[in-house]
Amino acid sequence: MTGPNTIGASGLTRDGRLEVIVIGAGQAGLAAAWHLAQRGLRFVVLEAADQLGSSWRGRWDSLGLFSPAQYDALPGMAFPAPADTYPGKEAVADFLRDYATRFDLPVQLSKRVTELSRIGDEFQVRTDDEVFRAQQVLVATGPFQSPFTPEVGHGFDGSVTQIHSADYRKPQSLPPGPVLVVGGGNSGLQIAEELAATRQVDVSVGEKVPMLPQRLLGRDLFWWLTRLRFMRVNTATRLGRRLQTRGEFVIGTNRRRLKQAGVRFRPRLVNAQGHTAHFADDSTLDVPVVIWATGYQPDYSWISIPGVTANGHVTHRRGVTDVPGLYFLGLSWQYTRGSALLGFVADDAAYLAERIAAQATRQTQVEAAPRPPFGHPSNGSLQTAGQERSDRPARDTGTER
Repeated sequence: MTGPNTIGASGLTRDGRLEVIVIGAGQAGLAAAWHLAQRGLRFVVLEAADQLGSSWRGRWDSLGLFSPAQYDALPGMAFPAPADTYPGKEAVADFLRDYATRFDLPVQLSKRVTELSRIGDEFQVRTDDEVFRAQQVLVATGPFQSPFTPEVGHGFDGSVTQIHSADYRKPQSLPPGPVLVVGGGNSGLQIAEELAATRQVDVSVGEKVPMLPQRLLGRDLFWWLTRLRFMRVNTATRLGRRLQTRGEFVIGTNRRRLKQAGVRFRPRLVNAQGHTAHFADDSTLDVPVVIWATGYQPDYSWISIPGVTANGHVTHRRGVTDVPGLYFLGLSWQYTRGSALLGFVADDAAYLAERIAAQATRQTQVEAAPRPPFGHPSNGSLQTAGQERSDRPARDTGTER
């Protein structure tokens, strides 16, 4: 089933059966696909966009990774850029496209998944124009799904231009005049610094985010983070849980440099009336343009399987859900600080691929096991592969590799 919207060879067998469906062909989905292919599984990767790397190409023009090229590899392929350089968004998108082509991964483009459900002992994945079924499903849609804008923005009237950072491209695409950036994370501060070269910029920050320099003592920050094993601190440890609750940190940007560029910092935005922004310190500011760098929120409304999410977030243990055969990959802090990052998602991908392959093997053995003759039911003394004895507790292998 190859065609103009298919990257590699089809993962379907002659009878159309699949062992695994991967939803999403970003860095997480492609890393998983590589590991599944290495294990000889029959699978397909469904991608909503009409080209690979679309989510990267759609970000602002000057966006660059804060991890240098030597830390941006995917399984089996290094990032094609010199060490200690910081790839831009187009280079990342091209890398994902070339990666899928090089390993002939069975990616089908323009396959937006509209529903994931369970039919008997199989999963059913419905797209706009087709239905796929498989024994297992890996959701790799990433952490950036639905741009979030707080309700306070509803107070601005139509004279104020409002966009989310997901829709920002370059300074020239904005109307002239001052800009208020709401949000002090990596995206908000990078956009503010770019805009400050040509206009007045104010940044509203609710909480101060920890800031780390891009380079320290002549080495890139990620050299230190990997040598100190910070990127491998996981959620099964007390330190990992503490770091997870502290949220993200800003890399390569600092307040001093922004202030020197003319950026003014404001406290939390608490109200908006007309074209006037009201802040937590009772100060106000008239603004013609607002950029909401307020992050994203998950959207799993298309999953019609009970018990997968709670309060909008996936219930899982290192990507393994309570629904047998359903997994997630590429979530922020799925297991470590690097779980959602380009060069670090490979470890989680390998772990889940091993779980998926083991389950596929058990399923094959169960299907191949001889059935008792009609009229002579099993007395329960025999076990098919993969079954647990009722008097033997199952081992929990979901937290450690």
